[in-house]
Amino acid sequence: MYAVVNSGGKQYKVRQGDVLRVEKLPGEVGAPVSFDKVLLFSDGENLEIGQPLLDGMQVTGHIVEQDKARKILVFKYKRRKRYRRKQGHRQPYTAVKIDQIGSGGGLKAKSEPAQAEEDIPQVTETDQEIAPDMTTRTSEPSDIPQETQTDQEPSPDETKRENEE
Repeated sequence: MYAVVNSGGKQYKVRQGDVLRVEKLPGEVGAPVSFDKVLLFSDGENLEIGQPLLDGMQVTGHIVEQDKARKILVFKYKRRKRYRRKQGHRQPYTAVKIDQIGSGGGLKAKSEPAQAEEDIPQVTETDQEIAPDMTTRTSEPSDIPQETQTDQEPSPDETKRENEE
């Protein structure tokens, strides 16, 4: 049995009992950790692939170690300019021992939520008289723009056109 989880922007293939080194996670040694972003799960004969994640599936474990990785050297050099810079870096990590791979309450299949009947607009008799071929209303009467706007003065271009005629 194995799973593929996402943590710290990386994907890890984990099995029960594995010790996994991930990007630093908050918590003390011995604290429980759960990975909810499970991308794939296999129990040996069945393979479940999430699109992109599996619902209700999680991988749990506990923190074994909080430490820094070995030092890497960053060396910058420009020839003939007497420019040399040497810098070291140690990336912090968290070691997690995987205790359990499984579902948190059963595997749920993705289903579309049913649309409530009150959300669907009902066709009235006046709508049928206006447009008999329409089956649903597309807009409210207040959403329809008014053809004439009387409270605005005509623009200078419109008055110029009227004067020319």
